[in-house]
Amino acid sequence: MINGSILNLKLFRISLICAFFLLAGLFPKHAFSQEKAPDGKEMKFDPKDAILEHIGDSHSWPVLGKTTLPLPVILYTDKGLELFSSGKLMPEGTVYNGAHYSYKLEGNRIKAVDATGGIDEAASKKVWDFSITRNVISMFMAITVLLIVFLGISSSYKKREGKAPKGLQSFLEPLIVFVRDDIAIPNMGHKYARFMPLLLTIFFFILINNLLGMIPFFPGGYNLTGNIAVTAVLSVIILFVVNLNGNKHYWKHIFVPNPWWLFPIMIPVEIVSIFSKPIALMIRLFANITAGHIVILSLISLIFIFKTLWVSPVSIVFVVFMDCIELLVAFLQAYIFTLLSSLFIGMAIEEHH
Repeated sequence: MINGSILNLKLFRISLICAFFLLAGLFPKHAFSQEKAPDGKEMKFDPKDAILEHIGDSHSWPVLGKTTLPLPVILYTDKGLELFSSGKLMPEGTVYNGAHYSYKLEGNRIKAVDATGGIDEAASKKVWDFSITRNVISMFMAITVLLIVFLGISSSYKKREGKAPKGLQSFLEPLIVFVRDDIAIPNMGHKYARFMPLLLTIFFFILINNLLGMIPFFPGGYNLTGNIAVTAVLSVIILFVVNLNGNKHYWKHIFVPNPWWLFPIMIPVEIVSIFSKPIALMIRLFANITAGHIVILSLISLIFIFKTLWVSPVSIVFVVFMDCIELLVAFLQAYIFTLLSSLFIGMAIEEHH
């Protein structure tokens, strides 16, 4: 009886929520207020701008609504180093006269400008941007979480050696054992221990960033693993680890294929495969995470496009469904990247039988 009452109460609450959206949809009004054009008219909502702003990088940190915090701009030019706040470039198009060049933001990229305010392409090529952007801060946050969590777990293992895991250690130990027993050992054999720190770091780095990117309105945790520059760096790390640890049998398989008459065909194919494997890792992670964000934002944008709350119930239901799928994808992509990395490493260190 108690379980039945709890179920009825939950159904009643869900019905109230649905009824609210249906009643709100009876009124033909705009779903949300939008920006005004210079002539006072309401600007047409462009979902492309909203989606690209979310999945892209930025020189500012969103706090609440339109409130943002400027981030440090670090530019290295042929005339020296320049440091200033990105607030001096806001709003986009504002020209800032630096010590060496004048700058402005164009599509979240800092460009050198001439005396008339136009882009100076020749000078822009001499400017190297090392700024602390939103994605960089997101990465620092993920690294901080990793250090706090794993230094704490490491300390617990040392203090409680031979005892049952406790607290955070007991929560994450199944994942650590999973990476060891189901990913590392089957693919790398008895040499797995040497590469366990790398595999654990990659697995939890991707997983934490995937999960942070799913939290609505979370400052800084947007689309880091959906940034192709980040996935490219992870893939380059695997490229170096695989080829620097490859044994003689690995290189013999590439440059001395069997039978000999396949040399002209197999050697180019094997050389291409050295680079195609990390490229596949890079594209797979980038595409899956970015696609999930785009789909969810597109569903939310339907409310703004139709300018009525009638669409809200359908949009929210599909967004919740996609969030559940994305939660699975967050774990799945961390698992697949780590699995393939261990497989490539295992193929490079495998002894000839």
